[in-house]
Amino acid sequence: MAQAAITAVAPPSPRRELWHQYVAMAVMVALLAAAPLFVYPVFMMGVLCFALFASAFNLLLGFGGLLSFGHAAYFGMAGYVTAHCAKVWGLPPALSILVGVVAAAALGTVIGALAIRRQGIYFAMTTLALAQMVYFFCLQAPFTHGEDGIQGVPRGTMFGVLDLSDMWTMYWVVLAIFIIGFFIIYRTIHSPFGQVLKAIRENEPRAISLGYDTDRYKLAAFIISAALAGLGGGTKSLVYQLASLTDVHWSMSGQVVLMALVGGLGTVFGPAVGALVIIALQNYLAQLGSWVTVVQGAIFVLCVLAFRRGIIGELGRLIRKPL
Repeated sequence: MAQAAITAVAPPSPRRELWHQYVAMAVMVALLAAAPLFVYPVFMMGVLCFALFASAFNLLLGFGGLLSFGHAAYFGMAGYVTAHCAKVWGLPPALSILVGVVAAAALGTVIGALAIRRQGIYFAMTTLALAQMVYFFCLQAPFTHGEDGIQGVPRGTMFGVLDLSDMWTMYWVVLAIFIIGFFIIYRTIHSPFGQVLKAIRENEPRAISLGYDTDRYKLAAFIISAALAGLGGGTKSLVYQLASLTDVHWSMSGQVVLMALVGGLGTVFGPAVGALVIIALQNYLAQLGSWVTVVQGAIFVLCVLAFRRGIIGELGRLIRKPL
């Protein structure tokens, strides 16, 4: 009887949990592939861009323990650079997005190198302050066109073959970009590098005592997160054919925190689910006007008080709960 009780409450083996994640990933891809049959494709493309953004942020906070309040800087700056490359320089969409990702990674290198010198709330406030500097730069820089933003961004032709002016073609390209970015995050989490990140999150002094250069690992995670956030931002500028100040504003950094918390910090699929929930609320409750932010605030409070693990985190807990 004792052995049976021990077996009943034993956690699932790593191999079994990994198999569950592969099944969940296959289900997610299947649902996303079928989604535009039932939901407006542009809405779903926006969800995919923000899901990638939230997943990139989760890599830094959920697995590295680093709370960045300035992640909108990379998301928005990549959008501006991608839009400028596509509209002014006439670069193809793939190359425009790539340049945007490189710009976000470079910005993340500079901000990350400064921010990781601090910890806790000082780290968060440093990222927020530097992100506000990026916001005011975008407000004044000539190439961003200030409050007007960069409008009428051409989608062009991907690899000279795929015409992105076609809605369905654009959706499949955005879905492919999301899957690639999501897989990079997944592999990073489950790599030795990801295990060190988790160790730093749990006990940084202990990781230092084991001989790890924690600052180097944190900076690398910061750059990867910034680059993938830029991938989402650059793709969004092509989807909506617009790059605006909204994407570099501090409120966007708050939104991505909310997405990760609602979906489940430290989970693989949680941020994507959180992005879907938040974007759906903004879309379908738009008639409420500014009251949408009140609804979002209420959801945030509810999650913090009652569902601290988020949607996916709570589902995982219920599934693993012994009968």
